[in-house]
Amino acid sequence: MTARAPRSAAALPPEQAGPLRRTLTGSSDVTVFVDGTAHRLPEEAQAAVVDLLARLSDGDAVQVTSVAELLTTSQAAELAGISHSYLRKLTDAGTLPVEYRGSHRRIRRSDVEEWLRSQLRRKDPSPVAVAVEEPENHAAL
Repeated sequence: MTARAPRSAAALPPEQAGPLRRTLTGSSDVTVFVDGTAHRLPEEAQAAVVDLLARLSDGDAVQVTSVAELLTTSQAAELAGISHSYLRKLTDAGTLPVEYRGSHRRIRRSDVEEWLRSQLRRKDPSPVAVAVEEPENHAAL
């Protein structure tokens, strides 16, 4: 996952903030146009975009940044299908990157998923042919 630097925007001048504020009042539909193509946003994305526009219309400067989904060790272990103690060993060894929030470990979901993919790649991808002997037919006469 590529990290993007936060992006800041200065406050809108009053002559632009006022019309935007009036447009947002009572609005419940957010459609974004990209190169002339309309994209209706899902509800959570709509709320984020409306909040951003509302802050600009209030004359606030804004900053947009990405947030990676951080998991607790319990959540990460469950996702990976491993024990909590093994997960802690992986973080201690540096195999799985970890972030600390105080004394609490947090692991990015994307790091757990990448570790799982690496484990699958380590396994031999070619099926091993196993010879199966057919039982002999011993007919007693």
